[in-house]
Parts: sequence; C-alpha cells; structure tokens
Amino acid sequence: MTIEKLILREISLPFIHFFETSFCRVYEKQTLLVQVEGEGTTGWGECAAAEGPFYSPEDLYSARHVISRHIVPALFEAEIGKAEHFQSVVGFIRGHPMAKAAVEAALFDWESKRLELPLWEFLGGVRRTIPCGVSIGIQDTPQQLLAKIEEELDSGYRRIKLKIKPGWDVDILKRVRDRFPDVPLMVDANGAYGVEDFEHLAKLEEFRLLMIEQPLYHDDLIEHSRLQKELKTPVCLDESIRHLRDAQHAIELEACRVINIKVGRVGGVVEAKRIHDYCLQQGVPVWCGGMLETGVGRAFNVAISTLENFVLPGDVSASHRYFEKDTITPPVEVTPEGFIEVSTAPGIGYETDIEWVERVTVHKDSFTRE
Repeated sequence: MTIEKLILREISLPFIHFFETSFCRVYEKQTLLVQVEGEGTTGWGECAAAEGPFYSPEDLYSARHVISRHIVPALFEAEIGKAEHFQSVVGFIRGHPMAKAAVEAALFDWESKRLELPLWEFLGGVRRTIPCGVSIGIQDTPQQLLAKIEEELDSGYRRIKLKIKPGWDVDILKRVRDRFPDVPLMVDANGAYGVEDFEHLAKLEEFRLLMIEQPLYHDDLIEHSRLQKELKTPVCLDESIRHLRDAQHAIELEACRVINIKVGRVGGVVEAKRIHDYCLQQGVPVWCGGMLETGVGRAFNVAISTLENFVLPGDVSASHRYFEKDTITPPVEVTPEGFIEVSTAPGIGYETDIEWVERVTVHKDSFTRE
C-alpha cells in the first residue's frame, strides 16, 4: 500500500447534552481525524484521546505531536504491504496507543475500500446487526437521570449503563431500580473507588447489576482480583486493559469476568482482535465501549462489534444522541428494537462529510510523501 498524503485535523463539535463521568464534565467533542490518501483511495480514522489526560495519560495534543513528529515519518519511510503491518512500523514508539490506533484505523479503512469490502467483513465479523446499549453520564438531579433513562429505553436501547462516583451510587441506584425494576443495568466508576470502599461497593450487589465496570484504580489488577473474589456481580475492566498482556494477566488473576475492548485504548484494530480472540478462547465475554466518538470512530466501533465474542450490548449508540450533525453521512442510527444494522458499503460503511468537517476544523496539518 502506498500512502502519498496524510491530513490531520483537530475538530470541535458541541454535544447536544453535557456528559459527566467521575472525573470530569464535557460540553463539546474535541477530537483528531486522520485522513490518508493514496492510489486514488481515501481512508479515515479518529483518535480516541480526549482534550485532557483524564481517562488516560494521552490527550489530543500529545497525540497530534506523536502522529506529526514520529508516526508520519515512519509511515512514509516504510514499505507496508497491509494495514495489519503498521504496528511493526511504529513499534519503536513506547505507549501512545490512541495516536497509533488513529492512523492504523485510517489504513484499515483505506485497505478495505481498495479491496471493495466492508470493514466488518474484512476484520472477520460474523453478524449483520449488533445490539446496542447506552451510557448515561452523571446528571444534575436524580429526576433528570430517571427521565434520561426512560427516554433511552423508549428509543429501544437494550442495556443501560450509569456512570457512578462516591455520593452518586447507592441512593441513585435504589431510585433507578424502584422505577425500572427489570431493565438490564450496569454501572461504570472509571476508577473512582479504592480499597477502603470494598464494603461500600458490596452494597451495589442488591441492584442485580450486569457488571460493575472499572471500580478501582485505572492501572490495577491485584486489587480488582481481591474485589472480584468478594463480589458475586462480575467486575468488568476497561482502563486497566491496555494490551493483550494485561488481558492475559487479568484473566489469570481472576481480576474480572468481563472485558471492555476499546480500539483506541488498546492501540488499534490488530491488538483489539488479539484480545478478542484470547478472551474467546478463555470463555470471557467482551463488549465494545465508547469514547464519545464522532461518526468516524463510531463506525469502527460498529465494525469491531461484529466479531464473534462481542456478545454483550456495547456503548455503540446513535449519532443523534450526541451531535446535531455528525461527521459522516448517513449518521449511525439505531432501530426501534435497539440494534444497528451494519453497512455493506466498502470501508467503514459511511461517507465522511468533508464540507462539514472543514467547517468544524480548528487546526489542520498536511503531510506529503517526498
């Protein structure tokens, strides 16, 4: 594959509604889009890094630096036969998985378009529809949260995930369960609790949760192992799983019973598939988490969710939940029954709305192979 040009854009899109986790509240989506061109074909990728180093050590500014100063020169100097070979080219760069994943995504979109294959089929997907869950952030009042849950259930979503933190957990879940006794429900703490909170976290068991996601430290496996042994509710790990080795160690330590795979967090499609395959062998279910992506990144989440072991509804919801106007056409839509029908068009299955992307671009760099 010959990539002749790479364009890196920082864009800014306002959210329809703010989104709050245990560590911050955001009102707009600032992200990087990667566009690669070569041999008459264009591929697109999106960087999952946020505007600050809150979810992970990366942010979009460090990602922009690493892509511009290190990844692009390596890409242009190398002879890559396939997108799956990209990781060997950038293996000399320690860390920065989201920067790597963004460029790798554009290469996979580019290659699957060249082969005239839908990306999901190119990756080995086995299903034409995927079940959808929804992630609901911390709200200003319990009443707002209950109204938000009802709205999402009316839209057909098949699982509700609630963000929690100390002070917004047990009492809130009691209200939710009183109002919605049978809804499939899980919670996500984004590492907001510590070992001193084991007894408190055990109180969540009464709410019949599908799982408790990342209750403890973002880089921990040992304490999660201790906690999982004390809980009947499955622990799901997110931030703690940075690559296949972490997944292997987590399963060996019995630190979790479910793993959330985010393509950006683990460094790209190739590593995500390796984790998926290992979890499948071990009988550990996986699901696809979201990073509030625009349509470009969301399309990759849809594609990866078609793999065999993505058996739980992921946070792959409709575009209109987040943006008045998305970066792709048509927008990602969810059926009234709570499924996304996977596109059969080549590549990610959606067209990037170039005119709109240019309008919301706040910074742009172009690199050409010499």
